Amino acid sequence: MAAYQTLNPFTGRALRTVELMGTAAIEQRLAAAEAVFPVWSGLALEHRATLVRKVAEGLRRRRDELQQTMTREMGKLRGEALAEIEKSASVCEYYAEHAAGYLQPQPIPTEAQRSYVSYQPIGCVLAVMPWNFPVWQVFRFLAPALMAGNVALLKHASNVPGCADLIATVLAEAGVPAGVFDVLHIDNDQAAGVLRDPRIKAVTLTGSERAGRAIAANAGDQLKKCVMELGGSDAFVVLEDADLDVAVAAAVKSRFDNAGQTCIAAKRFILVEAVAEDFVRRFVEAAKARVYGDPQDAATTLAPMARADLRDELQRQVRQSIDKGAKVLLGGEPLAGTHAGYPATILDHVGPGMPAYTQELFGPVAAILRVKDEAEAVRVANDTVFGLGGSVWTGDAARGEKVALQLRCGATFVNSVVRSDARLPFGGTRRSGFGRELGAHGIHEFVNIKTVYVA
Repeated sequence: MAAYQTLNPFTGRALRTVELMGTAAIEQRLAAAEAVFPVWSGLALEHRATLVRKVAEGLRRRRDELQQTMTREMGKLRGEALAEIEKSASVCEYYAEHAAGYLQPQPIPTEAQRSYVSYQPIGCVLAVMPWNFPVWQVFRFLAPALMAGNVALLKHASNVPGCADLIATVLAEAGVPAGVFDVLHIDNDQAAGVLRDPRIKAVTLTGSERAGRAIAANAGDQLKKCVMELGGSDAFVVLEDADLDVAVAAAVKSRFDNAGQTCIAAKRFILVEAVAEDFVRRFVEAAKARVYGDPQDAATTLAPMARADLRDELQRQVRQSIDKGAKVLLGGEPLAGTHAGYPATILDHVGPGMPAYTQELFGPVAAILRVKDEAEAVRVANDTVFGLGGSVWTGDAARGEKVALQLRCGATFVNSVVRSDARLPFGGTRRSGFGRELGAHGIHEFVNIKTVYVA
């Protein structure tokens, strides 16, 4: 039977060999999900909420084991991993509390005796999830999906199988019935086959544009609902009246946390000329303080990248940008003697035609784009195929809001880094995908929005 091996990104040492599931194992999980769906969806919503709250308790109870697994498998800093686990527990509690309101039938006055919209579960959702937030990304879809009455199968990234298995353990220990959630250790070809199975009613993917195209095409061919949360190249627009102390601190955090491997990280730093030199000087000095090392060590502030091949691809993008005229202010070369280490890197004078301008840099590399004024900043911010998030930094909140509304992306934050929040819809436009997670919009993605009309 086919298998794959996972590696520790800091040491390069082998962690685990995972055998891919065969046809019989996949069928067993599909059948179990199909059988349990009417049981799970038939439970009182309050009962589902009780179980989902127990899942949150289980995440906190197993926080150390989850943290260590995340750090070993994808290199996440210990503190970042613990914060991710807490955020995942919180999203479970959020939907346990608010799902009833989100799913409450909505009356709509018509000439009928009664007319309203009902929100009903649709069945089994296939989730294809990434490695960069291996717990949060799962619960971001799973908490609302379960509270809506759906069941789910997870095809997780191949380098975080331990995280996937621990999530399944947490749900089982919480008393969630067998089959409501399960893990498929399968490859992409097998996942495509699972999506074609009629027992799968919808699919959600967080990942690359290439993966999104493949999954969305398959879902479209099967006429199945899909949500695509893909890559981004978020703009970080700094206007001349911004508080640079605040903006620089936020810039360093947004770009270099999680080793820069975050879809909503600031990637293109668009600076008006009045503050460009001052911002860049401060930014370089602050970024120098990021210390690469063992992600289990509390002194480490820059983690390894998740895989050596990802580090090599990032270096290709950096080198091609330099060849086209970008100037290296910091970093710019892989860390010698490491398996997947890459330093905090800042490229200045980035312009059209460079990978740093046109592509997503999924690692600790910041691109500096200098512009004349606010109008040019907006034009450059929108000069991208992506549309996930963006931020605007200014001393005038009203001005920032005006600029924010001009940026073509799914979320724009004024004087704050872009982040996901259980209360707010999350998702992108253009090549950053479509559909929304979180908030009321997220729980409504995988329900039948059903009109009921009683004459």
